[in-house]
Amino acid sequence: MRGFRSKFILLLIVYFAGFATAIYTLAPAPDNDTLSTETQTSWSFSALKSNEFAQSCNVSLHRCVDFFKDISCQAGKFIKEKINERKAES
Repeated sequence: MRGFRSKFILLLIVYFAGFATAIYTLAPAPDNDTLSTETQTSWSFSALKSNEFAQSCNVSLHRCVDFFKDISCQAGKFIKEKINERKAES
């Protein structure tokens, strides 16, 4: 039982660390008029890159979901065929 508790606590730590990282990453940057032009340019470039990355991930995830929908439908049909075959044999 002790191993289960240790694994559970480690899982919680990793989960909340990931959640905190996501909040930190997605939090808007403070509006500061004292930022230099170079910093502002790098921030805008970074934001553009992150938007492209988000769109790319979105498209990839939708493709993955569609692929697995098709596979699950094919698997369902196959299982139904096998069940019908076994019923016919009985």
